[in-house]
Amino acid sequence: MSVIDILTRVDAICKKYDKYDVAQKDSNISGEDAFARLYAAVDSDIEAALQKAETAASEKNRASVVAINAEIRRTKARLLEEVPKLQRLAVKKIKGLSTEELTVRNDLVLALPDRIQAIPDGSAPAPKSSGGWGSGTSAPRTEIKFDSDGRFDNEYFQPTEESSQFRNEYEMRRIKQDQGLDVIAEGLDTLKNMAGDMNEELDRQVPLMDEIDTKVDKATSDLKNTNVRLKHTVTQLRSSRNFCIDIILLCIILGIAAYLYNVLKK
Repeated sequence: MSVIDILTRVDAICKKYDKYDVAQKDSNISGEDAFARLYAAVDSDIEAALQKAETAASEKNRASVVAINAEIRRTKARLLEEVPKLQRLAVKKIKGLSTEELTVRNDLVLALPDRIQAIPDGSAPAPKSSGGWGSGTSAPRTEIKFDSDGRFDNEYFQPTEESSQFRNEYEMRRIKQDQGLDVIAEGLDTLKNMAGDMNEELDRQVPLMDEIDTKVDKATSDLKNTNVRLKHTVTQLRSSRNFCIDIILLCIILGIAAYLYNVLKK
């Protein structure tokens, strides 16, 4: 079955069951009907894909055509995945729908794969077999066409304005990226040199710190020894053997004080 036959059959089915179109249902039914919502979404995606196919047919830029066709193929694959869901929802009984309407829904779902496959996506149609294995000499493959019409000379590979602009933009971005990487590398080198200098300075300070620790320990030991000797000396001066000497000295001081008092009183 060719594409034209499929489109003709789909149009006939749509015209025949136009009065049962789910888009014409009341809002209270479609709001609760998952089939109506999903079918409307799929139908909208099919119309959008057909519009993109028309855009690709009128587009002259090959890169844009390839991108649009790839997007159409992805859309077709996604829509084909929705068909089993619609088949399950089509047989589900909904309040307010008759048996005839359920049958119409089933017919609409059965027609969906043909509608989806009929969307042009830039891929070549499958060749039709004209005979069996013994059909004789093979006919020339006329379905394979080249955009270059067989010309692969130097002019065919000349860069276009868009490709040149894209290459220039790529080179500029690559140069900016290289410059940014150079700045980062310089910063890392600076940090590395600073870390090396700090390590060397710490290595030079280690002997000084060790010497300071040694001197502090020695001073602490000397101070402890001095405190011990001073305590021992004070203990000797305040011992009981020198108590009499302290009394005699105190009497002498008192006598001198009394003599001075008398002299000054006269």
